[in-house]
Amino acid sequence: MKTENLIQTFTKLGKILRKEENYISSVSEYPEILEAINKSSILNPWFIAKNVEFALQSIGSSLTIDNIRKWIEPYEEKMAENNRPKTIGVVMAGNIPIVGFHDFICVILSGNKFLGKLSSDDSKLIPAVAEQLVRIEPGLSEFIEFTEGKLEGFDAVIATGSNNTSRYFEYYFGKYPHIIRKNRNGVAVLSGNESKQELEGLGQDIFMYFGLGCRNVSKLFVPKNYNFNLFFKAVEKFSFVGEHHKYRNNYDYYRSIYLVNSIEHLDNGFLMVKKDAGYSSPPSVIFFEEYDNFNEVEDRLKADEEQIQCVVSNATFSMGVVGFGSAQKPELWDYADGIDTMAFLLDLSKT
Repeated sequence: MKTENLIQTFTKLGKILRKEENYISSVSEYPEILEAINKSSILNPWFIAKNVEFALQSIGSSLTIDNIRKWIEPYEEKMAENNRPKTIGVVMAGNIPIVGFHDFICVILSGNKFLGKLSSDDSKLIPAVAEQLVRIEPGLSEFIEFTEGKLEGFDAVIATGSNNTSRYFEYYFGKYPHIIRKNRNGVAVLSGNESKQELEGLGQDIFMYFGLGCRNVSKLFVPKNYNFNLFFKAVEKFSFVGEHHKYRNNYDYYRSIYLVNSIEHLDNGFLMVKKDAGYSSPPSVIFFEEYDNFNEVEDRLKADEEQIQCVVSNATFSMGVVGFGSAQKPELWDYADGIDTMAFLLDLSKT
């Protein structure tokens, strides 16, 4: 299928997902998506409708014609040469709603065939969106397939999971061209001079999807003797997370552990802040470390870059940063783990 047709197709999908005025009056006109939202929240209690809709809206906002053209411009020559589609097996994660969409669009736009193995935690959203895509461009039905059984009949693999599952992925898929992703986390570097608005944005980076995404901020670097009062005041607007039963169970569990074992921490009633060298904090907890200067933080970030998905800050670092409130709004060219998925897929045509 011609690249221009694909661009137009995904642009139309973007208009549907962001409910663009004069294009779609209500998502109810697309009952498959509405049904997928409802079923997802039943099958996976973490997938509350508010968060699912945010995920779909964020994807829709990225799928403008200008964004898509900007994204694929560096690849256009290779895309024109890719006349031998490969079948790409994609093992999808299910930690946050429709998290596998970027792999999906990369496979399709690169001219390859998508063979998806869905997570049981997120089995409704991608198929519903794919159905809308086929409705827009029926020819794509030959390029999209989902399987509930064993993944087979593929030429290359993209698999996303935990540090534990990645070892199994390496064992099963190591002989094929592959991208295998492990655990990563978002971090934030604070100067102590952040505005209330910036700290509220940080709250969204922490609490969106209940902190379960690899781009969620789970670790803070703060200057020595940092006063957390302004931080706690700014994130108070997210106290609703404490009403969710699974989040509250995490909060109660870790609070009990910290109190029983006299582990020092700060607590605002729905979030605990604990000094810890780790990056992957559990829901309801965020780790922090103190620093003396930004050079010290930059050295640490470079040393641990394989554990970090994104850095949120208003400071400048060589590895790049995103602004407060933007961690869960990645651009199309923001590749997970820093691995250029499009380049990987287009290079397959040479083999």
